[in-house]
Amino acid sequence: MTIACGFSRFLSTRVHSSTNRVLSLWFASCPCSSSSASASEPPEIAAAPETVREGRAEIFADKSNSVFFNKAQVNNRDLSIAVLRWFISKRQEEHDTQLKAGRRAEIPPEQHADGLDPATTGSEDTALREESSLKAPKVLEALAASGLRAIRYALEVDGIGEVIALDNNEVAIESCKRNIYHNGILASSKVVPHLADARIYMLTHPKEFDVVDLDPYGSPAAFLDSAVQCVADGGILMCSATDMAVLAGGNAEVCFSKYGSYPVRGKYRHEMALRILLACIESHAIRHKRYIVPVISVHMDFYIRVFVRIFTSASTVKSSPLKFSHVYQCVGCNSFHLQNVGRINSKDKRNIPLPNFCPTVPQECSECGGKFVMGGPIWSDPIHDRDWAASILSNIRATSGLYQAYAKISAILTSVSEELPNAPLFVSLHSICATLKCTNPTMVMFHSAIRNAGYQISGSHADPLALKTDAPMSVIWDIMRCWVKLHPVKSQPENLPGSRILSQEPQLQASFSQATGGLVARKSPRFLPNPEKHWGPKMKAGRPLKILPIDKL
Repeated sequence: MTIACGFSRFLSTRVHSSTNRVLSLWFASCPCSSSSASASEPPEIAAAPETVREGRAEIFADKSNSVFFNKAQVNNRDLSIAVLRWFISKRQEEHDTQLKAGRRAEIPPEQHADGLDPATTGSEDTALREESSLKAPKVLEALAASGLRAIRYALEVDGIGEVIALDNNEVAIESCKRNIYHNGILASSKVVPHLADARIYMLTHPKEFDVVDLDPYGSPAAFLDSAVQCVADGGILMCSATDMAVLAGGNAEVCFSKYGSYPVRGKYRHEMALRILLACIESHAIRHKRYIVPVISVHMDFYIRVFVRIFTSASTVKSSPLKFSHVYQCVGCNSFHLQNVGRINSKDKRNIPLPNFCPTVPQECSECGGKFVMGGPIWSDPIHDRDWAASILSNIRATSGLYQAYAKISAILTSVSEELPNAPLFVSLHSICATLKCTNPTMVMFHSAIRNAGYQISGSHADPLALKTDAPMSVIWDIMRCWVKLHPVKSQPENLPGSRILSQEPQLQASFSQATGGLVARKSPRFLPNPEKHWGPKMKAGRPLKILPIDKL
């Protein structure tokens, strides 16, 4: 006779805050009293939920794709954390400077001497500091999804305040709540999940958040008007755009409908995408008497990311037309020219911007005789703050172990810190040589020729072959004419753009000898390969994931 055995199930408690595993243990005891009794089977153990770790945060993996997560965005998140850390320290520094300036203005000039009592002064400084202490910055992640970014902000950024993780998807909010609880007390005390439409929430909380993070799936255009109103004075807006096919000129009419600018399909298209997004943010800000100051703007992997500070000033907003330009690009030789939307009347002491005159370019290109197409308006002011870039890069290098994507973001920030600030867009060395059908000069030789002609030149983080310079296109083509004289090309049909360019004599004699302060050997790489296969955009949340056959991986 077989004796039936009782089963009992026990649920184990969470042992460590970083690993919230739930195990079901089955204990079976089956004493056999006859030879017909079957052998006891091994206990069954339920599989622990799969997790994903990034930085100091750990979240539950969602294989059903009901909540969006892309591992490739670790570069985006690491860079955002680096910028946010520097912003908090810079914000405190600006606050202390204003506090000292305000206190000094209250003291009579005769008391500015060093004869004040140190004990009294010290106690007054302490009291003033306590009264005017700067509150911890409040952060809004407008499209939180799994909440990974918000959790990392709370765990990894010192001095950060409350982090609102916002999403209008109930499944995403529930996932966010589980992930917040899974990451322990610190995350639970700072990150607050909230179910709401980001546009409505930002409109109903004007100037409330010191940091607003927008990282949508696709275009951020629908969120920009409410986002620029939600950021506090001097706060920072961090915004991504992944619709690169639109911004880079693949769908020009869609780009105009979303961003209010026409893209031009040139080699500089990724930088132009950055400038289109900045122009769009500025156009929304000036409607509310606000303006932007870009600190970092990068093209990375398959998207662009901009970090801009937002201020309020009705007088400064009036000079906004001087920051916008139209782009004229030749369809033959790809030469481009920029013209500001506004101009300053030198005879008017008020410096009020006026509409600019008719285009400075002729109907036909002076180099090859081709027609011009017009794009824009784009942001033509600097897209980086070089001091910010250098400081953030220095901090990253000092704490390299804190960043999973250290190699990538340090390479990008190194390139950004070397870019010319007042040289919008760039030319490509290979594109120029392809037009003339000539051999390529080395980058060192071309950089030297530009510097010997009295102009500045640098590379760009957006393209390894970029030539960002303040030299006009006529100087660039003259340098190439001199190069072709030294390295002749085969005869070509006269109607080609390259033949028309080479038919003209150069107006300057280029020198390709090594210039002082020119391009030097780099100790660290600027452009890194993807760390693994299929490093790119992922399927939108809610759509079933496609599993490729093994032979196609």
